[in-house]
Amino acid sequence: MGRIPLAEQMRPQNLDEVIGQSHLLGEGELLRQIVRRAEPVSLILWGPPGTGKTTLARIIAREVNAEFVELSAVTSGKKDVEKVIEHARQNWNFNLRTILFVDEIHRFNKAQQDAFLPYVESGLITLIGATTENPSFEVITPLLSRARVLVLQQLTKDEIVLVLKRALKVLKQTKRVPPKVLDYLAELADGDARVALGNLELALSFGGKVTPEVVKAAAQRRLPGYDKKGDTHYDVISAFIKSLRGSDSVAAAYYLARMIDAGEDPKFIARRMVIFASEDIGLAGNGALSLAVATFEAVERVGLPEAKYNLFHCAIALARSQKSRETTDAMNDAFSLARKYPNSPVPLHLRNAATNLMKDLGYTKDYKWQAGFKHKKGFLPEEIKDVL
Repeated sequence: MGRIPLAEQMRPQNLDEVIGQSHLLGEGELLRQIVRRAEPVSLILWGPPGTGKTTLARIIAREVNAEFVELSAVTSGKKDVEKVIEHARQNWNFNLRTILFVDEIHRFNKAQQDAFLPYVESGLITLIGATTENPSFEVITPLLSRARVLVLQQLTKDEIVLVLKRALKVLKQTKRVPPKVLDYLAELADGDARVALGNLELALSFGGKVTPEVVKAAAQRRLPGYDKKGDTHYDVISAFIKSLRGSDSVAAAYYLARMIDAGEDPKFIARRMVIFASEDIGLAGNGALSLAVATFEAVERVGLPEAKYNLFHCAIALARSQKSRETTDAMNDAFSLARKYPNSPVPLHLRNAATNLMKDLGYTKDYKWQAGFKHKKGFLPEEIKDVL
């Protein structure tokens, strides 16, 4: 009953043990500097589940000799916050810092977040908030201005494999899990180290050698035939885009469902639809771009699983839209022209006349400031007009 879960057993105790987040933990990077100077600052840690937000907060508190107090915005209320503040005042009298870690801080409402402001500003507490949601929308501006927002990245498949190998070494179970099975576990985890370790722990508990079938039984998920860095990843997104281009909404929805089921980053899918809206629909349906951008924002704000409605809405609409390559063709022609004539002088009548001398030299000559005005000399450099 008192057994500690493997994910908790393997929680890193110092920055050197942390796998991933090199953009925050490398030599000279912010978190490394905070620990080295032993001067904590208020932080908002934004990233997917299982990327180390809680772990990093605990390490910072330990390294700077501060008391670590943890609250969950899901289960805590105003009285819990007041108790922490009172405790922090007692610590202050003993010259002891207090780091308050608020998990899922985005779930606190505006009034609850406002309550932290005077104590963060006075230095009574150092606040570290963790969120899986975009803090620009979920954390109040005054609090954001008093904290540094650090973006944690989803762990890569290779990093998850390293986490699993370390756990197997500690457990002395390395021989029970072959490399191919480690890859399966890492793929199923979708960048979440906690999920990977949980699945490994359950698979090991079945006894004997861990096989793909054992992993499937432990994870209760179909083994992926989709590596987000492999050929299938590129093949499926290619088929998705080609289906949109060919106005086949059923095929587009099928490939979209495959990507979501396989754990593809929904923002990656949304970004591709934003590109498609201008590249393949363009002037045939100017509302397509607005819809695609709105879908990307919805994915950021809502997240899966609910954001799947937004993704399918957009994909089906883009598939059914009229198509036009006019914008794309015009863009390619413009780049070709610009690269062939990169230094052609701008005609004098189009140049900005900032001084009287410039006007005397012919800058803006015969140009009229009126809507739709077409200058008799046109708008292109002379050498380009001659070749068109």
